Amino acid sequence: MTKSDLHEEMLESRDVFRGKLLHVRLDRVKLPNGHEATREYIVHPGAVVVLALFDNGDILLERQHRYPLHRDFYELPAGKLDAGETELACAQRELLEETGYVAQNWRHLTTIHPCIGYSDERLEYFLARELVHEGQQLDGDEFMEILRVPWQQAVEWVREGRITDTKTVGGLFWLEKILQAGW
Repeated sequence: MTKSDLHEEMLESRDVFRGKLLHVRLDRVKLPNGHEATREYIVHPGAVVVLALFDNGDILLERQHRYPLHRDFYELPAGKLDAGETELACAQRELLEETGYVAQNWRHLTTIHPCIGYSDERLEYFLARELVHEGQQLDGDEFMEILRVPWQQAVEWVREGRITDTKTVGGLFWLEKILQAGW
């Protein structure tokens, strides 16, 4: 099959919900076989994920409470893109605000689409090195603990099920390939 053989044509689209972060749409589409179906999906502004790596191999993690699952999670620093903001500027802003660190060396790693079945969200991953602490600048509604963890220990936390956040699992596996295979 070619790409055109699988294309679904949007016939009608409407807002179902528009919130501060998420925007839910309901579309009526024409399927490749000519039939019609509906597609519900979340429109997301996109986000960045930062792998902040110290010279000795430690990585910055955050522990924060995530309300939908009513528990604390260990995560890489991350945050959503603001309107008109570049991915790199967002990564730099989020690293400083959430952890208090700035990095002198930045490298874009990859783009990942974490929820392709129900969202257009994309995650832009960055490696940040040559870290200097300048002071955390959390938003008024953000509460988190910042941890400096050896990257091997963080990968072990994935194996143990202590880290289950998908953006963090993916980022740590990328970091493992960078450090061990020279990606």
